[in-house]
Amino acid sequence: MYQSIEELQTALSRFTYRNANTLHITDEQALRNTGIDDLIFTAVFASDSDLKTRARAAIRQIAENQGIYSASLHSYYLAIGSGEVLTSATVPAINLRAMTYDVARIIFKLKMEHAIGPLIFEIARSEIGYTGQRPDEYASVILAAAIKEGYRGPVFLQGDHVQLDASHYKKDALRELQAVKALIQEEFEAGFRNIDIDASTLVDLSKTQLEEQQKENNRVTAALTAYIRSLHIQETVSVGAEIGHIGGKNSTPEDLDAFMHSYIQAIGTQFPGISKISVQTGTSHGGVPLPDGGMAEVKLDFSVLERTGQVAREKYHIGGVVQHGASTLPNELFDQFPRHQTLEIHLATGFQNTLYASLPEELRTRMYQWAENNCRGSGKRDGTSSSSSIRHVKRPLDLLRSKCGTSLKKKSSLSGKHLSNNFALSLRS
Repeated sequence: MYQSIEELQTALSRFTYRNANTLHITDEQALRNTGIDDLIFTAVFASDSDLKTRARAAIRQIAENQGIYSASLHSYYLAIGSGEVLTSATVPAINLRAMTYDVARIIFKLKMEHAIGPLIFEIARSEIGYTGQRPDEYASVILAAAIKEGYRGPVFLQGDHVQLDASHYKKDALRELQAVKALIQEEFEAGFRNIDIDASTLVDLSKTQLEEQQKENNRVTAALTAYIRSLHIQETVSVGAEIGHIGGKNSTPEDLDAFMHSYIQAIGTQFPGISKISVQTGTSHGGVPLPDGGMAEVKLDFSVLERTGQVAREKYHIGGVVQHGASTLPNELFDQFPRHQTLEIHLATGFQNTLYASLPEELRTRMYQWAENNCRGSGKRDGTSSSSSIRHVKRPLDLLRSKCGTSLKKKSSLSGKHLSNNFALSLRS
């Protein structure tokens, strides 16, 4: 890690040179061997905020020079919705909560080895806090991982569950909306070009009419869509909505109709609307832990994905529906998502569990103890609240490359096969 701006500039001169405002690479081997490692460690852990900013700016400039750029899936998804692109593949959206640089490197490596198509790196509003990863840092880490592995092409960064807190919204709706808008602005500035609005927390199931149940959800989603379009991003940002709160009742085509009817009326034709919509099929985030530490069997209704997806594509010409909370499902279920034409699937806790299983016992015990001491009353049992401890051991985790990197790579080989066989359209003709 560099200790000063002068040290950073000296190091950059070993593998780059600047011509006007453009950074050029003179020694890619030196950059990928150690240069990018030192840059990203400085960008994340330097105590000097100006030094952090300079390191992140250098990473972005190097990425641009290498043909690595942040992109939106809006056009691709709408092409699926219109029938222009025929695909039964599913796009994986992966939440990296810890050792993000190392795990992202593995994913880029697998993507290139298996000719995997579009995949998303995302982080949710809740995860930003308990993992200690603000959007600018997260984007810098993902770009650095792409540079390290020699990847070229688009990187899809997504704000997952840009969610309204129902209790905060009830107390002060304007303040909660402003907080969400501020996060969206921060994500845009970091290069995120895919945003999943989640106002499903505002769905009111006490109402008898479906449109009344979805009323506040579609009103807020429409308002936030309008806000996103007002920011004048050069590329059309992919915006997602959500009609079924994860862990709640399963969604129906009628729920989707009720939401879309009012949403379309609210946004009119003045700007593009959503490109996808998340539904509830019976899953919950992180799975349902049992007293013995195992996971309860999930009764996932794949017909929900097929029926709501068909309505989304054929009636509203958006890409389709999105499945959340699926990474802890049995491996043998994953091929069912493309078979039922699921547009996108979100994977988080399974990656985290793989990481935990690879950690040295001392550090894992330390994390569980922190969770035990600080997460009582959270409603979570056993190890599931240990994610809250991640930010408190962030630096030790990032120093573990040599100790658990090999284990992670071995355990990721099966994930690579799943990604290539089930989740993404092959780029090979």
